[in-house]
Amino acid sequence: MTTPTEQPVLLASHVTKRFGGLVAVSDLDLTIMHCQIASVIGPNGAGKTTFFNCVSGFYTPEEGEIRFLGHPIQGLRPDQITAMGIARTYQNIHLFSGMTVLENVMVGAHANLRSGPLGAILRLPINSAEEEAALAKAYSLLEFIELADDADTLATNLPYGAQRRLEIARALASDPRLLLLDEPTAGMNPQETEAAMRFIQRLRDERDLTILLIEHDMSVVMGISDQVTVLDYGRKISEGTPEQVQRDPLVIEAYLGAPAEELVSGFLDPSRVTEDVEHGTA
Repeated sequence: MTTPTEQPVLLASHVTKRFGGLVAVSDLDLTIMHCQIASVIGPNGAGKTTFFNCVSGFYTPEEGEIRFLGHPIQGLRPDQITAMGIARTYQNIHLFSGMTVLENVMVGAHANLRSGPLGAILRLPINSAEEEAALAKAYSLLEFIELADDADTLATNLPYGAQRRLEIARALASDPRLLLLDEPTAGMNPQETEAAMRFIQRLRDERDLTILLIEHDMSVVMGISDQVTVLDYGRKISEGTPEQVQRDPLVIEAYLGAPAEELVSGFLDPSRVTEDVEHGTA
């Protein structure tokens, strides 16, 4: 793993996002350094996805600032933010089901193509060269996610875990520096979840990526994260290493509903939190 640089990859300062009278994210500060795997967790409705949408350009915060590698990005369009080096996946898989595995990855690669429609029509040399480079990159990514043999398979025919990997490969095709993963293990069985955890660590270690993820499965969060930020009702209530966060009484109260002052051990059982979330009690 590359040694983190001094400049944060992502720096959010006093970010606030409102929807009418509802404050979805309130005065949030968050710093992510190079090659960290950082997780944002919290009960349902805590503001996690809203913050993701602010970073990726789908929402513009009313207050505060978001900087990517030192450059302010709030107010930019999603395509502009993608071009700067931020890519994301979604909780619900957003693949083009009628396209092949290879074509899905090619869609992501086209975000960095410089030649326009006229070049494609006229078959200009620059267009042909870019298309060949994008095709080579797509095959390389399929090798990385171990789907090269399925290049001509329709995306909808892949197993669930493979579809998740394909969506990540499509995001990687835009050459991101920061990858946002929204519930990357949602709907997976334990074996798929374990494989996904190893894959996320490979993304960081082998592709020099910084990763920010939302995840409800506490075994995943505590197993792969360098830093965990906990939100509750839009506010940050805790931040630190997995070990620090899982012993924070405020975190236990937010998830399990017990008053912090009544907690004796201060230990967060990941399996219990996961169970509570799955049953809708968190």
